[in-house]
Amino acid sequence: MLKAYIQAVGNASRGLAIVATALIIASMLVVCQMILMRYVFRQATIWQTDFVVFSATAAMFLGAPYVLLKGGHVGVDVVEVMVGDRTRSALRVVASLLGLLFCIIMLIATWIQFHDAWAGNWKHSSVWAPPLWVPLAALPVSFAMLCLQYVAQVLTLLTAAGAPATVSHGDVESESVPNANSHPREIIQ
Repeated sequence: MLKAYIQAVGNASRGLAIVATALIIASMLVVCQMILMRYVFRQATIWQTDFVVFSATAAMFLGAPYVLLKGGHVGVDVVEVMVGDRTRSALRVVASLLGLLFCIIMLIATWIQFHDAWAGNWKHSSVWAPPLWVPLAALPVSFAMLCLQYVAQVLTLLTAAGAPATVSHGDVESESVPNANSHPREIIQ
């Protein structure tokens, strides 16, 4: 059951990463279209700038759970490399719990903002004036997924405490015991 939850959350994070990638590609295409319209055809652009800002921002947030899944967030590991394995494991659990707490707070705050935009029929102040709930929807979705991913990470860290660590080499995994020289992100969750 635990493994199924972790797998399902990982798959959902991967799905959001695909959506984020599509949004980045769409942003790049719209920027190219905007340049063409402005500088070649000398026409005004109305919706392009807003679309690029909204979609690039949504991509950043929607891609965050996948980055957490892969251990790609920037971290300072000066303390981690100086302590023993047991302390390192405890630090990872505490850091994950603090990350989860932050994401829960942000989920609540972004849900309130999304709901207010939906209920109040807020519009963007630009000429295009899209409904703001559309770009704001990415925020509670991404923070909800980050919460689920942090729960999966904490569960993995807690269940892996008694088992030998697994080191990831792409899609191939091998068992090993981490040492002070192994990078924390190499240890699979």
